[in-house]
Amino acid sequence: MSLRYLNFHYILRDAQGRMLDTSRGNEPLGCVEGAGQIVDGLEAVLRSMQPGESRKVVVPPERGYGLHERELVRKVARTQLPVAELNVGDRFQTGPDQHAPVVTVLAIEGNEVLLDANHPLAGQHLHFEVELLAARPATVAECAAGDMPPPRPQ
Repeated sequence: MSLRYLNFHYILRDAQGRMLDTSRGNEPLGCVEGAGQIVDGLEAVLRSMQPGESRKVVVPPERGYGLHERELVRKVARTQLPVAELNVGDRFQTGPDQHAPVVTVLAIEGNEVLLDANHPLAGQHLHFEVELLAARPATVAECAAGDMPPPRPQ
């Protein structure tokens, strides 16, 4: 089985119907199946769709950005942080490595800062409207960009 490259438009809303993100008005999003480039629950639905098809999808936290984990919220000394200016709601990466956690400042209490390393959408149901525009065999370059093995010859 060869991997497919999926090209689609989406609108993401929260449970109250507020739009959080969209590809509409911009280039469609593309991903290689199985590369982990989009949340699992959305990819599973896209895999079952045909080009030209549209669907509304509700992705539960377990198949989206995960459950909210209390142990990822903790206080740290302000002096340990790589940023000088801090405000509640700020988000920053905790180190120079591209895989270093991104945290949100929840509170500033004197010399301590309460940080949350959960994804901002952790614990939430994700409400997508998706339209699959195209599905085709992934190229070697697309597989490499998605850290996937190259497609097998047919």
